[in-house]
Amino acid sequence: MNIIDGKKVSSHIKDNIAAEVKILKNKTGKTPGLAVVLVGDDPASAVYVKNKNKTCKNIGFQSFEHILPENTSEDKLLNLINELNNDDQVNGILVQLPLPSHISSKTILVSINPQKDVDGFHLENVGRLVTGNALFKPCTPAGIIKLLDEYKIEIEGKNAVIIGRSNIVGKPVSFLLLERNATVTICHSRTKDLPSITRSADILIAAIGKPNFVSLDMVKNNAVVIDVGINRLDGKLVGDVDFASVSKQASLITPVPGGVGPMTIAMLMANTLQSFKNSLP
Repeated sequence: MNIIDGKKVSSHIKDNIAAEVKILKNKTGKTPGLAVVLVGDDPASAVYVKNKNKTCKNIGFQSFEHILPENTSEDKLLNLINELNNDDQVNGILVQLPLPSHISSKTILVSINPQKDVDGFHLENVGRLVTGNALFKPCTPAGIIKLLDEYKIEIEGKNAVIIGRSNIVGKPVSFLLLERNATVTICHSRTKDLPSITRSADILIAAIGKPNFVSLDMVKNNAVVIDVGINRLDGKLVGDVDFASVSKQASLITPVPGGVGPMTIAMLMANTLQSFKNSLP
């Protein structure tokens, strides 16, 4: 068993971005800008926002933080997004999910200018992803592919099984794997005899939000296991994979924390840099 070190890979990506930002600033006098919008005071979301702002500062981005109270109306949030869409200093707009129940996530996400939708959640960008013409690839799925590439894990012709069909991870990562000629199976809560399917996986991706769900009997020998889950159990962060047992069977495995998580922020920064470069004359 070998660990796939997401911290190390993400650090390398951020160093490269910081170096490129310096060069671009010298050439243009401008720097990329990321606006992060948080509605309410969800503790986990607040931590994510803090980490994103810290990363922005470390790599030379401008960071625009908008923290709104829980009772903010949908119209007020739409007005803010409209302002950010029209602000030339802002290259990326990220609205932290989940939103309070009185605000429609769909309405908010489609109000973001697709050219600044660095999360890749706008319907236009989802459509482009499906057709193999993505403007921005969603951050977590893109981070997963980057990890596979960095560790020289062959994707073409391999059986890739994804547990979870969310719009944020499961579905988009399936399209990225198909683009790379993997044979892809998506499993979900209605899948029958799940272990027999997961045991066929050369690459197994778990993204369901259930702590330690993937057990040793669900993984074939020498499989590559990517754990996207972040769950709190008895005061500790654990993934969707029972790391202690599965790590003995897998050839490569991502830990939690320190696997996929750091890659999500790194790919967000990469998308924001790309948006900035797209905006240059």
